[in-house]
Amino acid sequence: MFPAMPPREPLITLPNAISLSRLGLAAAFVAASDVAVRVALLAAAALTDFLDGWIARRRGATRWGALIDPIADRAFALAAVSALLFDGALATWEYFVLISRDLFTAIGFLVARAVTWLRTVTFQARWLGKAVTVLQLAAFLVALLAPEWTAPVVAAVGVASVASVADYTMALWRARAHAA
Repeated sequence: MFPAMPPREPLITLPNAISLSRLGLAAAFVAASDVAVRVALLAAAALTDFLDGWIARRRGATRWGALIDPIADRAFALAAVSALLFDGALATWEYFVLISRDLFTAIGFLVARAVTWLRTVTFQARWLGKAVTVLQLAAFLVALLAPEWTAPVVAAVGVASVASVADYTMALWRARAHAA
């Protein structure tokens, strides 16, 4: 006899559908040129990010959700920052600062999958990572509504991004030490 297979998780749950909606919001942000529309899309993206997490915490997070949510977050951020760069609302250095945490996160994910002893470590969202996401959205909003404040807000995102990467790295090493 073969052991029973664990039940499959559904791909489309309410939190996952809400997360996936950010892909449509990202496309709409790129297509929109009106500032008011873009501000509304930023608000909708922030709301869906909060809402999918809130629902998932109450109903129980799934492995699919843990994968879909950060991908949707990064897709929206990349689309928004790229649209703002191409529209001239951001300087090139601001673009790279705003996506730096996302680049390091992607590199970290690839390293975690490539290094055998890291595969067993569970990665969880941390408050500094959430703070960077909030600051990124604030930077997009500032770039649209108060461009003279963009550079200081982008600098804050940069500082928070460095702190977030350091925090995740330390958490990883602590998890590794406890597992050993």
